[in-house]
Amino acid sequence: MSRLPVTKTPKVYIGGAFVRSESARTFKVSGADGAFFANIPQCTRKDLRNAVEAAAKAGPGWARRTPYNRAQILYRLAEMIEARSGELVDSLVLFGARRADAARGMSAAVDRLIHYAGWADKYEQLLGSVNPVASPHFSFTVTEPMGVVGVIAPDSPPVLGLVSMMAPVIAGGNTVVALASERVPYPAILLGEMLATSDLPGGVVNILTGLRRELVPTFATHEHLRAIYAAAAPDERKALRLGAAASVKRVRFADAAGADWLSDSAQGLDAIRDFVELKTTWHPIGS
Repeated sequence: MSRLPVTKTPKVYIGGAFVRSESARTFKVSGADGAFFANIPQCTRKDLRNAVEAAAKAGPGWARRTPYNRAQILYRLAEMIEARSGELVDSLVLFGARRADAARGMSAAVDRLIHYAGWADKYEQLLGSVNPVASPHFSFTVTEPMGVVGVIAPDSPPVLGLVSMMAPVIAGGNTVVALASERVPYPAILLGEMLATSDLPGGVVNILTGLRRELVPTFATHEHLRAIYAAAAPDERKALRLGAAASVKRVRFADAAGADWLSDSAQGLDAIRDFVELKTTWHPIGS
């Protein structure tokens, strides 16, 4: 007797749990052959608010962890992705990627996490400083996380682009609310499963799926998002800048179409610097 396969129900990853959109809306995605694959949650502004609340709740605990511990957790996440990279490659091929390109991208995603795991306990030495001052004070500058950062991933590559954008943000002690690729959202859902089984605390990274035209304006105007890192087209950049101005949030852009996510220029200390704040302390010395 033949059996019916168990069809997977994709869900978004918010606060360490897998949930459906609060509106119960979905949108259909099809494979490269045009055949129906799954109904993906179509998240709303309420889902984004819920994700921001989860990220804000997880933020203080994540920021208090030692940089060495954050490095260990990023390394463990790289291990989880490496172990399931075949599944991620298959999901990318299903949606039209060439297998060789998908495998190369997954290797780069693992290497990118290792790269930022290496930076996590070292960036402070380069971004912080002891400041010479012409007064009887000891002046020094240290870095602090910004808080909750909104990440808007590129449509392609859906996994490497998302990992490349979220890794430096969490390495710096921030938490993330990410909007996955609209065109190829399923691999990001698989990535959420790997986040859930890694040592990363729930709420540090939250992954939403949905339509950019609905969610990008809310990313721009949400007052509890302290920064936005977006792979955005020119029209989206304008909306993000205008919306972010009202709440004075920092905005950084990646090229939505032409970025070379495989190159060394897609990683480095500058990406961490963009999402930390510098705090300078003046301490009186002498009598």
